[in-house]
Amino acid sequence: MVGTDVTEAEACRRLIERTVEAFGGVDVLVNNAGIGMVARLDEVKDLAVFERLMRVNYLGSVYPTSFALPHLEKSRGQIVAVSSLAGLTGVPGRSGYAATKHAQIGFFDSLRVELREKGVKVTVIAPYFVQSEIRRRALAGDGQVLSSSPVHESEVMTAEECARRIVRAMERRQRLLVMTLKGRLGRWLKLVAPALVDRIAARSVRRGR
Repeated sequence: MVGTDVTEAEACRRLIERTVEAFGGVDVLVNNAGIGMVARLDEVKDLAVFERLMRVNYLGSVYPTSFALPHLEKSRGQIVAVSSLAGLTGVPGRSGYAATKHAQIGFFDSLRVELREKGVKVTVIAPYFVQSEIRRRALAGDGQVLSSSPVHESEVMTAEECARRIVRAMERRQRLLVMTLKGRLGRWLKLVAPALVDRIAARSVRRGR
C-alpha cells in the first residue's frame, strides 16, 4: 500500500479520503493490521525489528484513526481496535509483540475518554490464539519470517468464529471483548495472584494453545 515515496501516515490519509469520496463518510473504522514476533529479548539480533512491529501494530492503528476521526464524529460512529490478550498481560517469548499491543490498548482506552461526549464509541477486542497466518508470518529474533506456527492451529478458535464475536461486540457497542474464559479469569487473577498469571502464561505458550 505504501510506495517508497509515500509515508505510512500519508497512505492512511489517502485511504480515508478515498473511502469518504466513495461512500460519503465513515461510520465504523476497524483497525486490524498486525504482525507478530516470536523471540525472547536475548534472541533478538537487530533491535530494528521492534520499530517495525510498533509501526504496524501501534501506528498502523493511530494513523487511520486520526484521519477518520472528523468523519466518525459527524456520524457518531464507532472505532474498533483488534488487539490481543497479550495487550493485557505479559507473554514470554512475545515481549516485542506484547509491548505494541499494550501501547495500542492504552491509546484506545485514552481515546474512549476523549470521545465520551462526542458520541463516538471505542471497542477494544482482545482475542486469544486464533487460526490465522499471523504466526506463520511472525518475525524471529533475526527479523526473518518464521514460516511455521508454534501454536496447535487445529485446537484454537477459527477466524470465522472470531469475526462473529467481533461483530456481536460491535453491535452492542461493547467497551472491551476478552474472548476466552481463561483471559477473563486472568484479568482478575492478575490483581490478587500476579505470579500465578505469569506461570499460566508461560505454560500456555509452551503448549501452544
